[in-house]
Amino acid sequence: MKVLIVGRLEGHITEASKIALARGAKVSHVNSISEAMNALRSGEGAEVAMVDVNLNVGDMVKQLSTERINLPIVACGIGNDADAAVDAIKGGAKEYVPLPPDPELIAAVLEAVSQESHSIIHADPAIKKVLEFADKIAPSDASAFITGNSGTGKELMARYIHAKSKRSTNNFVAVNCAAIPENLLESELFGHEKGAFTGAVARRIGKFEEANGGTLLLDEISEMNIRLQAKLLRAIQEREIDRVGGTQPIKVDVRLVATSNRDLEASVRNGEFREDLFFRLNVIEIKLPSLRERPLDIPVLANFFVEKYSEANGVDRLPISDPAMSMLENHGWRGNVRELENTMHRAVLLAQGSEIGPDAIILSGGSDEVASVAATAAAAFMDNDTPTVSDDENQTKGLVGRTVAEVERDLIIDTLQHCLGNRTHAANILGISIRTLRNKLKQYNEEGMAVPLPGEG
Repeated sequence: MKVLIVGRLEGHITEASKIALARGAKVSHVNSISEAMNALRSGEGAEVAMVDVNLNVGDMVKQLSTERINLPIVACGIGNDADAAVDAIKGGAKEYVPLPPDPELIAAVLEAVSQESHSIIHADPAIKKVLEFADKIAPSDASAFITGNSGTGKELMARYIHAKSKRSTNNFVAVNCAAIPENLLESELFGHEKGAFTGAVARRIGKFEEANGGTLLLDEISEMNIRLQAKLLRAIQEREIDRVGGTQPIKVDVRLVATSNRDLEASVRNGEFREDLFFRLNVIEIKLPSLRERPLDIPVLANFFVEKYSEANGVDRLPISDPAMSMLENHGWRGNVRELENTMHRAVLLAQGSEIGPDAIILSGGSDEVASVAATAAAAFMDNDTPTVSDDENQTKGLVGRTVAEVERDLIIDTLQHCLGNRTHAANILGISIRTLRNKLKQYNEEGMAVPLPGEG
């Protein structure tokens, strides 16, 4: 983590710096906002800025926005000056920290604002195999291409490779090619000279120069315009870039890592992505498995996120109940690890009692849950004491001729009858959310099916 401290802070700057350094941060210090902006324009990047509340925080936020520099600001002030804190937050600061600094508070704020958590939590052999491969290729300078569905952790893997490389002591710089408008991405990557275009109020160092000696991640590179792809190809081949509005090429030394959740080979065939650039980037390919392909990681990650968000929200860390864990393990996770993280964050906030139960688990995408109900139905038939075919045949043949919808419906109705119409208990047994159960029962009612009411068995 790189921290830029702005202001004098009446002698407390030294203590704040020591705390940040002790937490593994790289710290740089300037006295004024103008010095801070000059440092950022010249490529001295940072992941968070701690700014003296006596300086004009709002003005710095505006300057950052005007020059499209994405940097979260934490305002710092002597004592507990409520007015100063309010003004700083209104001005655009993400947090306010009173000084003298408390070590745990500084650590918590830096963690929350910068999201500096790059460890890859895993237990499944599928992801372990990928990490072993990443360990082998990390020390080289070869370009790497990381593929995988959205939410699988492609940027996390890029940071992992950087941390294991010979460049680990230098900058890791990430650019989201999909999030930056096409007409601004060139300036973001290669920088610009003062007056190169409207809004270019000063020379700005681009991400290539900022990452010089380190690693540059081009996230979702498949979204890059094909015209800009040509300039990127030249930068890779010649190891030099041209700032927008510049007259002299600038030598750069970066290791490129690119990611995509699309099939780039198909994009090449469709003329949407340059074939020569694809081969330049795809020296080493790392394919990240989806979460459903690494099922042993689901409980490990779920518990990790519960601990993380329990601490972040100041609530007791509750265990995940067996029915709730069953729901998590049977879900399709189209959003992968990111979806699981969001689910557990919600669960921490919604949980009541002594554990995280199914009622706190809100899953997205009803179709995934329907599929899990069908799987449960199949298991129920296989476990039935009265087989539908002879003992020496596969009992799942008893399902042949019936649709998934029919099997699912019968299982839901029978479970509801078993629970005397109690929707919550039935959803727990089925391993689905109460919302999904209610939607299915509404559908059955509309189809003229008799649905047990609460108290009926």
